[in-house]
Amino acid sequence: MRPLSKSKLLAFRQCPKRLWLEVHQPELRADSGPTLASFATGHQVGDIARQLYDPQAQGTLIDPLAEGFDAAFARTQHLLTLSRQPIFEAGFRAGGALAFADVLLPSDEGDQLGWRMVEVKSSTSIKDYHRDDAAIQACVAREAGLALTAIAVAHIDSGWTYPGHGDYQGLLRESDLSEEAFARADEVKGWVAQAQAVVQRVSAPTLATGAQCFQPFECGFYNHCASLEPQAEHPVHWLPRPGQAVQNHVQAHGVAELRDLPDDLLNPLQLRVKHATLSGRAFFDQAGAAQALSGDPLPAYFIDFETIQFAVPIWAGTRPYQQIPFQFSVHHLDAEGHATHTAFLDLSGHNPCRAFAQDLVAACGTQGPVFVYNAAFETTRIRELAERFADLAPHLLALNERVVDLLPIARQHYYHPSQQGSWSIKAVLPALCPDLRYSDLDGVQDGGMAQQAYLEAIAPTTTAQRKAQLQDQLLAYCHLDTWAMVRLWAAFTANTLTKKAP
Repeated sequence: MRPLSKSKLLAFRQCPKRLWLEVHQPELRADSGPTLASFATGHQVGDIARQLYDPQAQGTLIDPLAEGFDAAFARTQHLLTLSRQPIFEAGFRAGGALAFADVLLPSDEGDQLGWRMVEVKSSTSIKDYHRDDAAIQACVAREAGLALTAIAVAHIDSGWTYPGHGDYQGLLRESDLSEEAFARADEVKGWVAQAQAVVQRVSAPTLATGAQCFQPFECGFYNHCASLEPQAEHPVHWLPRPGQAVQNHVQAHGVAELRDLPDDLLNPLQLRVKHATLSGRAFFDQAGAAQALSGDPLPAYFIDFETIQFAVPIWAGTRPYQQIPFQFSVHHLDAEGHATHTAFLDLSGHNPCRAFAQDLVAACGTQGPVFVYNAAFETTRIRELAERFADLAPHLLALNERVVDLLPIARQHYYHPSQQGSWSIKAVLPALCPDLRYSDLDGVQDGGMAQQAYLEAIAPTTTAQRKAQLQDQLLAYCHLDTWAMVRLWAAFTANTLTKKAP
């Protein structure tokens, strides 16, 4: 019997089939970009946690991958008997399971000498699976003979503001889960027994894809599992915003095809999607779209932002996971429909917020509608900048007053079967303007890729040549975002003046 790690047990908790595949066919796993980014964030937060819990650098870090598991377990036992200093990644195995503790600290409660464990998370709150995590860690460590007196989960405090100078005191907030975790030992032993039974199967459990494929984590085996199932020609998940009645019907009757959903369960927007999808014909109420936009004539501006989030802030005055804008694109159409373009991109590695705000105000003038696609994002960023820079606040808030959102216009007046239930600009643009495609861009083709490009560009190790390449890719991507809005606006209003991007 091979001992199962905490991650394997959590995989079992999510889906027994996932556990089986993790053990027997790991090569089928394909983690998404966001999943890989979350792993990197977790490692970064772990590095900061070691600084916070061991400011004098007197503790010991065990590296099971470099040392080997057996050596890591042996060194853990050696340190526990000789040291009263912090231990990071201390390893334990017992009862068919193994675990490595993020942080293990000496704990003296009365006459009892023991240890306190802290599991470090990059989220901003405690999740249910964190509670399972703590229960597993506590059970395995205690079964292995550790005098564990307490266990806590430390997560990021999103309300904390970084003071600068490498001072991260306050970044993490602890919640003690000792009583709950210790009380679940028998429950954890049950999970281990069930998981071991799954691993010993000669074939994977038969389980259909479903909500468990994405909760609490996106499963890297989803594409593999989905490929083994019959594929619906028009999947029911293309239906936008399904209500409880639709969800209940789908579950009760095993509906997979959109055509099999009764019309009387659908609202007008959902009916439009269903009928357009099954007929293969686009819906376009061009007159209605033009009427909706008739009150916002030229001259006009079209804006789009790119932002970055740091779990561990790097600039003083910023918070964990704060959306920090580092780039904008602005297309301007004058009264005759002639287009000009302005861009901002700061790859210096310094906080770009003030320069961003100043240049945005200058680029958008003082009159005329400011078109965006999904207004909540840009208007929230503008409001945050106004809160931070009092001298620019009147100009920024005035800019927000001029914002006109193209997304509701698209949702109400246009739908093409190729959108597959989505009104993101990346779904609408190639349908309405087939000569423009994000897939034609070199390198950066979506917001996640833009964030990764930005992080690479500001890294000290990035060469000047590579930085220039990333700059060109970022500028081209953000330029297309706003030119796409110009073209959508032109299609909605039947404007024939604007053809070529500046």
